[in-house]
Amino acid sequence: MVWGKNAAYVRGARRKSIRSVSAKGLLGSTAILAVVALGIGLAPMAALSQDFRFTNVRVEGNQRIQSNTIVAYTGLARGETVSAGALNDAYRGVFDSGLFESVELVPNGNTLVIKVVEHPTISRINFEGNRRLKDDALFEIIESASRRVFSADQAERDAAAIADLYKSQGRLASTVTPRIIRRSDNRVDLVFEIAEGDTVEIERVSFVGNRSFSDRRLRRVLETKQATFLRALINRDTLIEDRIQFDRQVLNDFYLSRGYVDFRINSVNAEVTKERDAVFMVVDVTEGQKFSFGDITVTSEFAEADPDFYRSFLRLKPGVTYSPIVVENAITTLEQLAVKQGIDFLRVEPRVTRNDRDLTLDIEFAMVRGPRIFVERIDIEGNTTTLDRVIRQQFTLVEGDPLNQREIRNSAERIRALGFFSDAEVDVREGGSPSEVIVDVDVVEQPTGSFTLGGSYSVDDGIGVAIGISEDNFLGRGQQLSFNISTTEENEAYNLRFVEPKLLGRDLQFAIDLGLSESESSFAEYDTSALIFRPSLTFNASDTTTLQVRYAWDQDEMISRGNDSNGNPVAGPVFRSEIAEGERVTSSVGATFTYDSRRTGLNPTAGFLIQSGFDYAGIGGDNEYLRATNKLVAQKLVFNEEITLRATFEAGYLGWLGDNNSRTIDRFLLSSDILRGFEPGGIGPRDQSPTGNGGTYDDALGGNLYAVARFDAEFPLGLPEEIGLRGGVFYDVGNLWGLEDTNAAVAGGDVVGRNGSFRHVVGFSLLWTTGLGPLRFNFSKAVVKEDFDKERNFDLTIQARF
Repeated sequence: MVWGKNAAYVRGARRKSIRSVSAKGLLGSTAILAVVALGIGLAPMAALSQDFRFTNVRVEGNQRIQSNTIVAYTGLARGETVSAGALNDAYRGVFDSGLFESVELVPNGNTLVIKVVEHPTISRINFEGNRRLKDDALFEIIESASRRVFSADQAERDAAAIADLYKSQGRLASTVTPRIIRRSDNRVDLVFEIAEGDTVEIERVSFVGNRSFSDRRLRRVLETKQATFLRALINRDTLIEDRIQFDRQVLNDFYLSRGYVDFRINSVNAEVTKERDAVFMVVDVTEGQKFSFGDITVTSEFAEADPDFYRSFLRLKPGVTYSPIVVENAITTLEQLAVKQGIDFLRVEPRVTRNDRDLTLDIEFAMVRGPRIFVERIDIEGNTTTLDRVIRQQFTLVEGDPLNQREIRNSAERIRALGFFSDAEVDVREGGSPSEVIVDVDVVEQPTGSFTLGGSYSVDDGIGVAIGISEDNFLGRGQQLSFNISTTEENEAYNLRFVEPKLLGRDLQFAIDLGLSESESSFAEYDTSALIFRPSLTFNASDTTTLQVRYAWDQDEMISRGNDSNGNPVAGPVFRSEIAEGERVTSSVGATFTYDSRRTGLNPTAGFLIQSGFDYAGIGGDNEYLRATNKLVAQKLVFNEEITLRATFEAGYLGWLGDNNSRTIDRFLLSSDILRGFEPGGIGPRDQSPTGNGGTYDDALGGNLYAVARFDAEFPLGLPEEIGLRGGVFYDVGNLWGLEDTNAAVAGGDVVGRNGSFRHVVGFSLLWTTGLGPLRFNFSKAVVKEDFDKERNFDLTIQARF
């Protein structure tokens, strides 16, 4: 009788063959016993009860595995009586160890012979057919390795892992086949034959059940895009499971933030074409009705917490579109206010009452008593470079504080937002007592330094090169340090910047800028050089406002370009008088107040931005003045968020206070970013004094006052969203005037445009979102202007985003 079965690796049917081995091994043993039993005149049942007694065990065929180890796998002891069933179990014990290709147990009198064929050792691993993925990337995901014992099951798992990696990149038709090539000394080469297949593109993304928003608007929300001829730049048009799951979440958030509380995604179906090279993705949704906030009330279980007082701090108003983000912000506001008042263990529970008749949701913010649980300690693991304090600064809780689960979640989001970690998990577990918990922070660090080399093009400055070195987590302290060099045809700039985001462990940002620049503008008849030193402090005054205070030390100079070919000065008399003053030092202090309604998330379809700044120069130095600037931006999405309307107002004032006069580089000069349709310095006062050869100078002098209003409308062009092209129309109106306290009168120049006038510009824009950044092509026409203005009908800029 022989117990055993060859378990040789059969490609493509490994699991099936293993199951056959188990069954056939038992059946084979039974059959042999039955034949023997019949031969001696006994019934099969009697044969199955046959016993064996082995006083000796001999192992044959093993090379790496010790004989004693193999015998131990049988579970048999010498001299003991062994039944046929126990002998079959012994075979299973040796074979199931996974160390052998085949196992045979051969009874030979009082000796049990165990014949084994060991699994071969992997000599080397090769990949064939892979072009899109390098060998190094594939070695990282497989577990088979050279000089290890070959496992057919592991080879199949590795092949499946490689195939999954290809599928995650949109190559659904990829196949991976493991093969072995036998070598001498029981070694094999493991080869993964890879057929990568073509990338499966998403031909079309469509929606079913959407009535409030068009397919085009919803596709702008998704990360997944339709395939276009620009797919090399888009690279988001492949079917990837993780991306689709992310899209489900962002689509759900999109509807919920707009009041559709019953929104749900019924299904996301992806139908692959017969050629398996394209997919049609259909998203079936149910929108439901749009709800707004109804009655907003606050109740309290704490005698010291006055509900009316707390209600006065909420920005919620009835009639505002419902959003869970707004509710979350309100809860945070109330709980933080309770902490400031010294009320511990207060928790805010939002209790919602649905009113289907008028489509409103009444919200009762119930301030209840939470469990008396404290934070025992905060444990941080995984950070080898980043200091513990950088992570701890993201927590508003410290050891001994009452536990607040919402603050724990917010802290986890702040840790992830740092950008220092590829993964960050924050969990809470029971501490040393039932009333204490331990907060575990487990992070995985990632590189935070970068080196950038890029090019740029500007109608104003021409072609340029930019080189930058930055470190966002300098010395593991969470500090930012960067050095940038940018050169164009007419400008050179060198800038060193240092930022401490948590000065003295508080929510206070400290920054220092050091810079050196030189320019040779084609729009002015002089060159400039400047050296700057500018420290600043920035902090959040509220949820919607920030305040920056700063000091600036600047040393700048206007540099002459000499004479032209006829011996006449290139610059006019006003410029020459300003150039003659040489270097000046400006020492100033200032502040900028910013209000941004978007920070609260109250209205995802509209927002306001207000910036107001002032600077006073005269803290030493050569110049003394007061400069003030103001900016207001309002934006609204209309027609189911298909069209963006934006209005921008800007104004500036320069009041010169010193004994000397202002220079052109001290005054305002409007660029195309402020007023479209003109060259930089194209409007405002100009020196048009006569030259020595019968001509006139044409020098832009800038002004002490300016006011500009810009009105924009952006809309789809009917093209596929994946191209990234939208259209826009605009209307700009602006003025630049005022030359008080200047050298214009002293130099005797013939200056025009002192009092200014409002210019009016209309135009059309093409907005193109590319992999290189958002580009804006402006085609403009000045409908009202002065004869001496310098008009420009086209410019290309990086699109400013509000």
